[in-house]
Amino acid sequence: MHQPQGFVDSAHPDYVCRFRRSLYGLKQAPRAWFKRFAQFIIGCGFRGSVCDPSLFVYHSGSDTAYLLLYVDDIVLTASTDALLDRFIGLMKRKFAMTDLGALHQFLGITVTRSDSGLFLSQSSYAQDIVARASMTNCNPVTTLVDTQPKLSTTSGPPLEDPTLYRSLAGSLQYLTFTRPDISYVVQQVCLFMHDPREAHMQSIKRILRYLQGTLDHCLFLSASPITGLTAYSDTDWAGCMDSHRSTSGYCIFLGDNLISWSSKRQATVSRSNAEAEYRGVYNAVAETTWLRNLLLELHIPLRRATVVYCDNISAIYMSGDPVQHQRTKHVEINIHFVRERVRVCEIHVLHVPSDSQYAEIFTNGLPRVLFVRFRSSLNVCTSPVTTKGV
Repeated sequence: MHQPQGFVDSAHPDYVCRFRRSLYGLKQAPRAWFKRFAQFIIGCGFRGSVCDPSLFVYHSGSDTAYLLLYVDDIVLTASTDALLDRFIGLMKRKFAMTDLGALHQFLGITVTRSDSGLFLSQSSYAQDIVARASMTNCNPVTTLVDTQPKLSTTSGPPLEDPTLYRSLAGSLQYLTFTRPDISYVVQQVCLFMHDPREAHMQSIKRILRYLQGTLDHCLFLSASPITGLTAYSDTDWAGCMDSHRSTSGYCIFLGDNLISWSSKRQATVSRSNAEAEYRGVYNAVAETTWLRNLLLELHIPLRRATVVYCDNISAIYMSGDPVQHQRTKHVEINIHFVRERVRVCEIHVLHVPSDSQYAEIFTNGLPRVLFVRFRSSLNVCTSPVTTKGV
């Protein structure tokens, strides 16, 4: 750095400017802003969450408040209006910010309130994705993927320009925040970002055709009592055509509300269906353990054990059997923490029939009737905005 011409300090020609505050575009700006805000809000009586660094919790007697920070977007809620107004006033005196009132938009997610709960929607975002692919006038389909063999890295000729494919696949990943019904097929098309083929592009187009017919669908969160955590875990053994790895999926309900879900290819090859299902249960139990700790920080401790449903009897036996059999000696030690959770009665792994295994929507392509039924079970429904006044 050098002093600009015409403004050189003759007494100190080798001096340069020193910034007293972080600039928005600098790499260290987000960390500096978070540090400054965290120091302020902790000084107001909040405590930073261990489970989620962007969450701050205030608890004093019967007063409770939660604050969620994402860069410069803040969601704040409190047990009373007076407590809410107090913290808003404190932040306004410290920072230049605007109170936008009741939550209606956050990070591109539209929040619609009703007497029964909240509807979380990304319909505008979905419309933009469809329009970017020039498929606004396409014919919609009722399912995302057929039940035929899955895609592979050699499915058809390569795309001449993969830019659009990668852009659409990346955008669809963010859409899964409120559309768990598309998680599995989005996970599948993202496996081929490095070398997309024509067949992979056709799969993305089918996703867009499905979205075109379900633009008004959203995730519903009802105002219901918290009765405990319930998880469903399923695995498609050796489902990957190239690596023969399995695809695991789970969905977790807090009371009647779906709060967490995943569809992901396992990191290693499993030697049996039981082992693959056991690894899937491990993923679900790890997530429920984190959620239980998070709820404890929110001063909502769960008194009941978490129930994890699996449709594989062998995996259920493995989760509760402390004996190290010959067939399980190769399984990583960390996977067996499921047994520890079962032993201390924090987790119950139970059997569920395959036709009631909701997590299968995250691991396989399903027939239309079953897909629609499972989608409804995940609380994906039509937004009330489109039906208002009908």
